[in-house]
Amino acid sequence: MVELLESTPPGTEVTVKDLATHKPSVGTSPLPCISHPDIQLHCDSKVCGGVRTFTSSSDDCAMVFDKPKIYFLTYLCRNCRIKTKTYTFTAIAKAGSSAGRAHKLGELPPFGPRMPSRLTSLVSKDWELFLQGRMAESRGFGIRAFAYYRQVVEHEKGRIIKEIGKVAEKLGADESIVAKLRAAAAEDQFSKAIGEVRDMIPASLLIHGQNPLILLHKALSEGLHEDDDAECLERAQSIRLVLTELADRISQNLKDTEELKQALAKQHG
Repeated sequence: MVELLESTPPGTEVTVKDLATHKPSVGTSPLPCISHPDIQLHCDSKVCGGVRTFTSSSDDCAMVFDKPKIYFLTYLCRNCRIKTKTYTFTAIAKAGSSAGRAHKLGELPPFGPRMPSRLTSLVSKDWELFLQGRMAESRGFGIRAFAYYRQVVEHEKGRIIKEIGKVAEKLGADESIVAKLRAAAAEDQFSKAIGEVRDMIPASLLIHGQNPLILLHKALSEGLHEDDDAECLERAQSIRLVLTELADRISQNLKDTEELKQALAKQHG
C-alpha cells in the first residue's frame, strides 16, 4: 500500500498484498477498512522543505469486500500539519483476505517529481500546461510531454531570462549586462536572445558549468516528429530537470543576497 501511494502513477492497476486491514472498534469486532499506512513524501511548506512523514486523516475508509468501490484517502504532514495529499482509487478484495486489486485514479497535488515553489512563479501563466506535461511524463507519454514542455518554454522564455536578469542585478553585475538581459527578455526569437546574452549568465546559475538557456534550447531544437516516443521522453525529462534546477538556483541566489543585505544593514544600524 505504501508503494501504491508513494510511487505508483495514476492510471495504474496493481495487486496490493496489504490492501485491507481491520480498524479497532469499541464493543464490536474490528471493522474492515482500506489500509492507510504512514508514508514518506516531500513537503514543500516553509516549515519543512524536505521529505516528511504523512499520516492519513481519513475516517471514512470502511472496506466493502467482493465488489469494487471508490475510496478517498487524505494525508496530512505530521511535522507542519499544513500540507495535505489526497488520493482516489478503486479497490476490490475478497472477504477474509488482506490482498486485492487497486486502480489508482488520481491524486492531488498531482503525481510526479517534486516541484520547487519558485518554479510556479517562473512559469506562472503556463503552470497548468506544465502540470499536463509532468503528468504525461510520469505516464511515459514522451511526445505529449515534450509538446507541453516546449509550449511552456516558448511562452515563458522572456520571464525566464528576466528572472536571470534579477539575479545578475542582485549580484552586482555591470549595468550594461543587466540592460542586455532585459533586452533579451523582450526578444521574440529564443535563439537570438540566447546569442545576445550567452556569456552573461551568472556563474551561480550555471548547471554543471553549462548555460541553462543553451541546455533548454538544445533540448527543444529537434522537431516533434523527428524522434520516437522514447527519445521525446528523454528530451522532456531534460527540459523539466533544467527548469527545476534553474528555479532552485534563482530562488537560492535571490534569498542569499537578500539575507546578506539584511545582515549588513543590521551591522551598520
